[in-house]
Amino acid sequence: MKIGIAGAGPAGLLFACLAKSRRPELDVRVLEQNPAGATFGFGVVFSHGALEFLARDVPAMHARLARELENWPIQRIVHRDTAVDIDGNGFCAIGRLALLELLQAECARLGVRMLFESPLDRLDAFADCDLVVGADGVNSTVRRARAETFRPSIAWLTNQFAWYGTTKPFDCLTLTFRPNDHGVFVAHHYRYAPDRSTFIVECDAATWRRAGFGSMDDAASRAYCERVFAADLDGHPLISNRSVWRNFPLLGCKRWSAGNAVLIGDALRTVHFSIGSGTRLAFDDAIALDRAFAEAGDDVPALLAAFERERRPVVDKLVAAAGASSYWYERMADKMTLGPIELAYDYMSRSGRMSDERLAETAPRFMQAVRAAIDRR
Repeated sequence: MKIGIAGAGPAGLLFACLAKSRRPELDVRVLEQNPAGATFGFGVVFSHGALEFLARDVPAMHARLARELENWPIQRIVHRDTAVDIDGNGFCAIGRLALLELLQAECARLGVRMLFESPLDRLDAFADCDLVVGADGVNSTVRRARAETFRPSIAWLTNQFAWYGTTKPFDCLTLTFRPNDHGVFVAHHYRYAPDRSTFIVECDAATWRRAGFGSMDDAASRAYCERVFAADLDGHPLISNRSVWRNFPLLGCKRWSAGNAVLIGDALRTVHFSIGSGTRLAFDDAIALDRAFAEAGDDVPALLAAFERERRPVVDKLVAAAGASSYWYERMADKMTLGPIELAYDYMSRSGRMSDERLAETAPRFMQAVRAAIDRR
């Protein structure tokens, strides 16, 4: 059996590893348009709970990954120069390039063929493949080639964001809100290496226009954001890596497979970065597809049906939560009248999945502070 995988991101590489481990005789090849050492962005973040699936399904991979992770036990929200810590929200992070290099090394060890700098304009390169896996991101060639069957839809959020890095190592996953004369900004920042952090800057469309980002080059844009978050960066610079301002796309597909082709990861659907689940969902997709492969073997239609049947209900719930989270940010300027504790509480309950009872169970110290604030008010 021959398997062709478009895209050497986390989803495509993990599925290649799993499939080749399960059946070493398989011909598995991965085509990637970028060089092996190229990546967009900086770090990727997981909740501690999100990695349990990897420990269960791919223990050897989890053990290697664990040695590279930066860990912290809380989440922090900074508003009006006041830090509110939310206990029970443990997270970990790793550099995106470090993660890809780990997966590439495992693929090479297993005998997966990886062809970098190989743009995929059509699916002709996979004409001899029994199964084609589209793991080629938001601009998926596989999805576009069979769009009439996948039936994708896309909606664009109105907020603008730019994905920077910085040499400032932050203590934990933090949201920092900073207003100025142009509007309200928020930074999503977290440490992914001992001396590096991801630093995503976001604002609404009106703030973006008033600040004049549309006429700024990269250096001017970074300098502006460094001024907004000067108190948080402590003199450390922001670092660019294709850090253009853009809108987040909410992508979904009516069908997950078309003929012998299936989509996984961001090629299939996107989830807003505010819930930190993009890479986790990509990994989950790869694991679920491998499980379906174990169940159906070379029967590709049965394999693809099993994958969608088992995976879609879970994905639909997470996508709904991510959508609710993303729309909270679209209205964040209206939230600035709230005090620090009230804002943190409003944020933690934004998706509708976190009841007071669940928050009290997972973050008891935080909920004690919330109740004390309510009593004072």
